[in-house]
Amino acid sequence: MIRNAISTCALIVLFGALSSSAHVADVSKQCKKSPVDVVLDQLNAKTRELQSYECRIEHKYVQPLVESQTIRKGILYYIRSGGKSALKVDFTTIRQEDEKERKAFEQYIVLDGSWLDSPGRQLKGIWLAHIDHQLKEVKYYQLAEPGDPNKPVDVFDLVSKNLPMLGFTGTDELKKQFEVDLVEQKKGESADFTQVNLTVKPNSVYNEDFRTIDFWIDNKVGLPARVRATKTEPEPPYGDIEEIRFLKPKVNKDVSRKVFEFKIPRGFGEPEIIPLKKKGQRGKDGFGNGER
Repeated sequence: MIRNAISTCALIVLFGALSSSAHVADVSKQCKKSPVDVVLDQLNAKTRELQSYECRIEHKYVQPLVESQTIRKGILYYIRSGGKSALKVDFTTIRQEDEKERKAFEQYIVLDGSWLDSPGRQLKGIWLAHIDHQLKEVKYYQLAEPGDPNKPVDVFDLVSKNLPMLGFTGTDELKKQFEVDLVEQKKGESADFTQVNLTVKPNSVYNEDFRTIDFWIDNKVGLPARVRATKTEPEPPYGDIEEIRFLKPKVNKDVSRKVFEFKIPRGFGEPEIIPLKKKGQRGKDGFGNGER
């Protein structure tokens, strides 16, 4: 039995203990917080502890209008240390429509420009390196200018503008950009996950790309296990759907910085460098999503 509501709140925030929707609602009443705030507080506590993360990743892109889908699989790595963070996704296979899964090596690395291989040029700020091993080409996209070293920007925040990897950093930004709601578990559904629904606000930085985003928190791990986003195009009800699953996560297991070291492979041309567009301009995003 819960004897002391204040103590319970403190323990939940400290340990990030997620439970069923019914329990969250019960605790939230005693804490005098909404169920949404209880879940977000728990998520905040977990993300503050996050120093490294590694998992299998499955990225599915569905186009309902043309009845098409593409599934890519690989490994995701993330580290955060000394006010800097880095993210890397190594996609190793692809499956399109009813074809068999085949090998397709493609890499996305988001990190400080000083870590990139760029002969004769110093790259400042945060950059995305896209390495296509089939085409043997490398492109560098600037995602952010150098910022205040006392207010570092996490790479997950930058990536989420293009790939919906939400829920891995502080949740204050979620409230600014979205209407946040919990989705009640249906009878028979697993209680191992808590589903959070995000509806994009009119003035949100996401409003040109996404209509709604849902993510499912693994109640044992305390971090998102799945994200599903409905895009703004084509027009409803045919908006493209992007879904990412984070499988077999390893949290704070000391991912080496060497994972992010990158040299342009032999036989590749010089990297194409795409600076950050000025406000109001649109350009390529580097994640295969066309013009932005």
